[in-house]
Amino acid sequence: MHVAIAGNIGAGKTTLTQLLAKHYSWEAQFEDVLENPYLEDFYNQMERWSFNLQVYFLNSRFRQLLEIRESGKSIIQDRTIYEDAYIFAPNLHAMGLMTNRDYKNYIALFDLMESVTKGPDLLIYLRSSVPNLVNQIQKRGRDYETSISIDYLSRLNERYEAWIHDYSKGNLLIIDVDNINFVEEKEDLGNIIHKIDTELHGLF
Repeated sequence: MHVAIAGNIGAGKTTLTQLLAKHYSWEAQFEDVLENPYLEDFYNQMERWSFNLQVYFLNSRFRQLLEIRESGKSIIQDRTIYEDAYIFAPNLHAMGLMTNRDYKNYIALFDLMESVTKGPDLLIYLRSSVPNLVNQIQKRGRDYETSISIDYLSRLNERYEAWIHDYSKGNLLIIDVDNINFVEEKEDLGNIIHKIDTELHGLF
């Protein structure tokens, strides 16, 4: 069983991954943020480091997919390889922060990786408004995220919605996180778990 959680920066992916991993006794695979050698440089100088950052994430997530396939375990993954390729990289390219040459190279690499992998059994998309994302980002107080602009988050949100609208890799569950608090409200988490149970029962 491979479940993945998708969503914009600050949507609550990592927290929900932790909570669901504990509830279902799944193994959690997290985004490589703390060990990423490019992230801080990227937020300080996006144009210079965009390609390096995206290739690092692509490699990291491709490695996760291979491990998931080979492990035979039930795994929940924080963010997907598709978000890198369909949202973050094209957004950087559209903003003029990644060159045509680098973008073409990146997409060719992704296409090769995608040809030997498959989508998760269930994708959970955390839908959030930009004000809610900003609030969550400010709450967690990561220094390198202080330079993230509202325009950047808005552009990402638009791409997320377009990607989800056409998503066809497997089962999809959309959760609107603006008006729920699955961290402090047990009922909110319970409602999410109920929805997941309903989706998973259809997979067997």
